[in-house]
Amino acid sequence: MGCIIALALAAKYPNSVKSITLVAPPYFPCGGDDASLNVLTKVAGKKLWPPLLFGSAFMSWYEHLGRFVCLIFCRNHRVWEKILKLITRKRDLHFTMIDLTRHTHQSAWSTMHNVICGGAKFMDGYLEVLSKAGVRINVVQGDKDVVVPMECCYNLKLKAPKAEVSIIKNADHGTVIFGREKQFAHYLENTWTSSC
Repeated sequence: MGCIIALALAAKYPNSVKSITLVAPPYFPCGGDDASLNVLTKVAGKKLWPPLLFGSAFMSWYEHLGRFVCLIFCRNHRVWEKILKLITRKRDLHFTMIDLTRHTHQSAWSTMHNVICGGAKFMDGYLEVLSKAGVRINVVQGDKDVVVPMECCYNLKLKAPKAEVSIIKNADHGTVIFGREKQFAHYLENTWTSSC
């Protein structure tokens, strides 16, 4: 989701951007109205396992049930946090757990539909604007990512040939950053330094 928002913002102000780093961008080259359905099918395919993909599929394909689950889950976020603290025996939960329980039901449900599926049809245009403006495009993806297929970073490279692709070994959609925050920050610092 962050990649699409970052691309939209950078494409709106291309003269103010020197480089953009995209982590696991959900890019499938299929412009127009078919782009949304294409992304929905590829990123939120109807799968039961792993749980993260099941959640994406459930929220995307069974909208009304998904919104109901989000409403119940998000309205009772304090209860879920207390249960998680009891189970883990930790006073301070990791911020990802707290963030998961504190989404509003609207934001949790509409993330997939409004940002990922809705923004998919504009990604070609965003990449064209940034390529023409000479913005340095970096793509980082883990080779074990099951949420966004590896083909996405290679598809993006075809659309923006000067894009630099970095594949992180043994990293999935979350661990491409989590657990390696210092290395990722160092990578960003090097990118910014070399873009100046």
